[in-house]
Amino acid sequence: MAGTSLLALIDDIATILDDVALMSKMAAKKTAGVLGDDLALNAQQVAGVRADRELPVVWAVAVGSLKNKAILVPAALAISAFAPWGITPLLMIGGLYLCFEGFEKIAHNVLHKGEEDQHLGELADAVSDPDVDLVALEKDKIQGAIRTDFILSAEIIVIALGTVAEASFLQQVTVVVGIALVMTVGVYGIVAGIVKMDDAGLYLSQRGGSAVRALGRVLLAAAPKLMKLLSVVGTAAMFMVGGGILTHGLPGAHDLIHHAAEAVATVPTVGPLLAWATPVTLDALAGIVAGALALALVMLGGKLLKLFKQKK
Repeated sequence: MAGTSLLALIDDIATILDDVALMSKMAAKKTAGVLGDDLALNAQQVAGVRADRELPVVWAVAVGSLKNKAILVPAALAISAFAPWGITPLLMIGGLYLCFEGFEKIAHNVLHKGEEDQHLGELADAVSDPDVDLVALEKDKIQGAIRTDFILSAEIIVIALGTVAEASFLQQVTVVVGIALVMTVGVYGIVAGIVKMDDAGLYLSQRGGSAVRALGRVLLAAAPKLMKLLSVVGTAAMFMVGGGILTHGLPGAHDLIHHAAEAVATVPTVGPLLAWATPVTLDALAGIVAGALALALVMLGGKLLKLFKQKK
């Protein structure tokens, strides 16, 4: 009897672990949309920091990220336990914010073209200026990166929690905590690799045989392009993930997209490809429209607030 009970317990634990693994995989897939932008933003935060201080800065931001998640994870789980009805609205808000942030980035690049290069040039001048307080500059960059991480971490945790909203509380804890830790280690580990890629390329280009030097030159050339690619992929992913959250939350929208995918699936040869691409494209388009509307409302609200303050 005791042996049977033990086997049943082991079987239950194995089932739970299998469920957690599956849900963790689903949560990781959905939160990956934020990951590209998270990587690009955090890698950009260390631009202008001296080469010998890049890794300590990344480490300081990573510690700050863990502190952010130590606040956000219990808060999200508390909402799930005591106000589960709040998960869907939080997901919708998070999805809308993703779309807003993505569209705001595009609008900024179009309307303020060249300002980013000027900003990086100013940072480079500050680093080379002996009169500039580099400790204060470094602290400011760390604090700015931690503030950025807080927003992105909140998005990741809410999205992860949304994927396991119907699971038991123990499974929610396991998945959300696991995703929070994996994303932190993954993001800042990759960021550390990105910011040192040019140093590694420079080192290799000056040593070894012709093949090693060629690899070094490739790394030197690839580092800035990788940063730009991450930014583009991250922005696109924000529209796809944010738009997908919104279309799943809006009554009827998900069904329309599902029917559209079924309709194009019957096209000869390319049907399966169209059936996959249609929901992704429609989600992204919905995200772009939502982001544009959100940005317009924010800008309008800012102007109205400014007029109101002027009249007082």
